Amino acid sequence: MEDGLPISSLQHYIYCPRQCALIHVERLWADNIHTASGSIEHERVDAGQGNTSRGIRIERSVHLLSERYGMQGVADVVEYHGPRGRYDRIVPVEYKHGKPKAHRADEVQLCAQAICLEEMHGMDIERGYLFYLKPRRRTDVLFDEELRNLTIRTILDVRSLIDNGETPPARYEKSCEQCSMIDLCLPHLGPHMKGIGKVPASQYNDRQFSLLLNNEPSEP
Repeated sequence: MEDGLPISSLQHYIYCPRQCALIHVERLWADNIHTASGSIEHERVDAGQGNTSRGIRIERSVHLLSERYGMQGVADVVEYHGPRGRYDRIVPVEYKHGKPKAHRADEVQLCAQAICLEEMHGMDIERGYLFYLKPRRRTDVLFDEELRNLTIRTILDVRSLIDNGETPPARYEKSCEQCSMIDLCLPHLGPHMKGIGKVPASQYNDRQFSLLLNNEPSEP
């Protein structure tokens, strides 16, 4: 499944459907200090070595795949609890540059990772963690029915958005000021502003574009 839906697109969609379309339909990108810092932090996490401590095997940059939902991505960290080959608990951990947010974009991204891991390992995953680098603490995320339903609805919405190939019109909100895409999106021009068609992501090499797709949208 080479063209699976990027798990990161779910987070982009909840934050802003237009941002999601600009990145995943029009394949545009722009960096700001928040996304650049986020890339650096993610590279630091990804560069670490896997290890085993107190019965927990820690793997980094774990490639994820779900044939059922047609999506793929990379988990920053996956913890495997229990003896090798007989794990009784699997826990995804996602690192975030910013702080906990009012919306559920980060939780949906983590839940999508859990859905992939459940399919890959044939076992239920009850919870995961978001590690925010500003407060430097873990936030417990329970994969309950509400979050799972939201995640699946978002998968369907993003797939529809990408399949239709249309970018939602611009609509200015306060959060736009912190978005790295603001100069490409031009939300101040109002709802008549649709497609952009400049600064194509094809200018980046595959490694750069992969890093960009895993960036989180920034907000205050």
